[in-house]
Amino acid sequence: MTFRDRYAKALVKKARRGFTGYPVATVAYYGPDDRRASKVAVAILMAEDEEPAELRRWFSETGDVRRDADIQREILEFVRTGNVKSLAMGDGIMGCPHEEIIDYPEGEACPHCPFWANRERPLNKLVR
Repeated sequence: MTFRDRYAKALVKKARRGFTGYPVATVAYYGPDDRRASKVAVAILMAEDEEPAELRRWFSETGDVRRDADIQREILEFVRTGNVKSLAMGDGIMGCPHEEIIDYPEGEACPHCPFWANRERPLNKLVR
């Protein structure tokens, strides 16, 4: 493990602990295909069936947010600041980084990410 990987490793370690109570943070990676994550969204939920109390997104135009130590550090700080007890995250890319209605019409495929056009999402399971 390199020094720069420690933040990502800390997030995975917290996710592997499983549910230990609320607040819960969810970490979801999105990308134009299943190889590069250009966006990560992190939500903090204070209780079951509630809307997120906080939601934050990070982006990378050319790189992969999963391999960006600065972004991983910021995510870890966001989770720690939110006094998160549990963390849920997928082990892969959940889908297209663009948002339906905001970036393209509802019910249509994203014109920017043809890879996701007719695929079920998410492709991967939760980290355990």
